[in-house]
Amino acid sequence: MPFRRKIMPFNSQWTFAFLIFTASQCLANDDHEMEEFLKREFSLSKPYQGVGSLGSSHWELMGDGMVTTEQVRLTPDMQSRQGAVWSRTPCHLKDWEMQVHFKIHGQGKKNLNGDGLAIWYTKERMQKGPVFGNMDNFTGLGVFVDTYPNEEKHLERIFPFVLAMVGNGTISYDHERDGRPTELGGCNAMVRNLKHDTFLFIRYIRRRLTVMIDIDGQHEWRDCLDLPGVNLPQGYYFGASAVTGDLSDNHDIVSLKLYQLTVLRSEKEEAEEEEEITLPSVDNIELLRLGQVEEGMSAVGIFFAVLFSMLGCVFLIVIGMVVYSHWNENRRKRFY
Repeated sequence: MPFRRKIMPFNSQWTFAFLIFTASQCLANDDHEMEEFLKREFSLSKPYQGVGSLGSSHWELMGDGMVTTEQVRLTPDMQSRQGAVWSRTPCHLKDWEMQVHFKIHGQGKKNLNGDGLAIWYTKERMQKGPVFGNMDNFTGLGVFVDTYPNEEKHLERIFPFVLAMVGNGTISYDHERDGRPTELGGCNAMVRNLKHDTFLFIRYIRRRLTVMIDIDGQHEWRDCLDLPGVNLPQGYYFGASAVTGDLSDNHDIVSLKLYQLTVLRSEKEEAEEEEEITLPSVDNIELLRLGQVEEGMSAVGIFFAVLFSMLGCVFLIVIGMVVYSHWNENRRKRFY
């Protein structure tokens, strides 16, 4: 179905330097002709024929996952459940786009629900674990729809929250801080118990990761994350997983549709991207980490911090001028 794109400003945690860097990359990368082709062997949709059956499907169920006529239910609305669905075939596409039709719903109200679901593109598959039903220290990309705030003191972040993380096999997901130390960015997304369809869009093209959401029933994509310099190897597996704890929800996947993107590249671009990626990484990750403003600091806080810094500079200049004036006056008196 056709979608319109609605632009949303970046999270206030990005510094001006990183915003300028990202914006310049966006402007440089936008004007490229592109075609897309649905790859059925990496897509999951109704009527889910053979899903979970040995050898007769491209997708495999794990844990508490089950197939119904309307969706693949990763977890029921029950405590302490986890389930997943994984592609059996590694994906060797260079540029791709995943459109996820999902539902999160249950009996809990407000934040009395948990814990969320994840979409994966990873080296490992079919591994149970604590990260939304998948293993920790994963290798690849995880996009999380986190529905429960573990770090309660950060009240400025509204949950549910969508965030992305790239792991290289040694980076652990921090549950106590809701993944903040390793997140690449994200946005809030009120996705629970909605009567209309909800969608998540993940695009990886020319080593640039874009995440968008459509959760308002208006067929409009809203920007959530747009980051250049994301290096993902080919040959990894797509999957989806979810987990519940003391609180619960139904976590449903209605469809996963993967599109191969064909992009026209210049000879210079082809040469720059010729080197094979062997380990997931993010360029300028140090700048990204340093560029994140101290957590809990709002836009107003940033404004006052800059204002007081400027006033401090003016104060130091004035003091310096007064001291210099007195020193010069005393010098002249001694001379005469």
